Amino acid sequence: MKFLKHKSKILKMRDVQIGGDAPISVQSMNNTDTRDVKATLEQIYELAEAGCEITRVAIPDEEAAHALAKIVEQSPIPVVADIHFRADLAILALQNNADGLRINPGNIGSEAKVRAIAELAQEKNTPIRVGVNSGSLDPVIRDSMGGVNSQSMVASALKHCQILEKYGFSDICVSIKSSDAMLTIESYRLLAERVNYPLHIGITEAGTPKEGIIRSAVGIGTLLAEGIGNTIRVSLTADPVLEVEVAYSILKSLNLRSKGPLLIACPTCGRTEVNLQKLAEQVEELLIDVKEPIKVAVMGCPVNGPGEARDADVGIAGGRDQYSIFREGKVIKKVKQENALDEFLQEINKVREKFRNEG
Repeated sequence: MKFLKHKSKILKMRDVQIGGDAPISVQSMNNTDTRDVKATLEQIYELAEAGCEITRVAIPDEEAAHALAKIVEQSPIPVVADIHFRADLAILALQNNADGLRINPGNIGSEAKVRAIAELAQEKNTPIRVGVNSGSLDPVIRDSMGGVNSQSMVASALKHCQILEKYGFSDICVSIKSSDAMLTIESYRLLAERVNYPLHIGITEAGTPKEGIIRSAVGIGTLLAEGIGNTIRVSLTADPVLEVEVAYSILKSLNLRSKGPLLIACPTCGRTEVNLQKLAEQVEELLIDVKEPIKVAVMGCPVNGPGEARDADVGIAGGRDQYSIFREGKVIKKVKQENALDEFLQEINKVREKFRNEG
């Protein structure tokens, strides 16, 4: 499936392409103290293993900015320096080889400071993300446009882009996030009509996993389904690795990326003769280390299950006395309950091998 609504220019961070026809990239943000190089790198490697393609680190002071040199040198993925208010830290981050900057030019200070950042970023070919949040809009724009709304969000983002453009800088990515999913959706729709810069999308301050995953899936998923968005971050009050896993789940649901397995399971009903929730959780455990993009089904009815999940590469359907294992809708074996998971794992591995051989 290919969406073509928003056409954007291309940016590069190392070998990661953002925009154009590139796959939608997945980002996260370290929650480590950037000054602790060892801890930060350990988390970056965990994120990279989970599939994160770009990470962001906080730069609260000079020590953190200087730590970037070692972090960037050893990081397997691009590292973006997150800067608030202090232009001197943005300059230091660039001097210490940050792969990208996230700033809000409107709160950096004088235009002379913004110009210095733009000129050094241009010299080092370092992209800048103009990051606007609903809670930190340009107050003049906010008050003149009736408060926080999609028009004031977009106007603020455009103003900040224009500050950089004034000094010849155009390697820009833009984000305009809110914790309100509908406001975020409306703002990005409007922004996509106004710029050809790559768009970084997400729901900011989405919350704990219980609510944050749903809010992010609604906001990010709606925009991606409309062809809006080039790189995403799911913002959760949780381990950043979970952010990456959820991001890929959203992308898989829209057939935009195919990293790792897709598990589908039917809801319980009166025909279910097994503990379907337990079975689904056990199969989920079997898939933890699976990297191939296989589709796995867990069904509660051996009569209708294989047919209802015929598009799955491999599936299992529970019955009172025996389980059916099926491939592409056809039952290939019936096994006893006590052997079901072992037999199913064998079939999963056969499917994995097929995917590997087909490249």
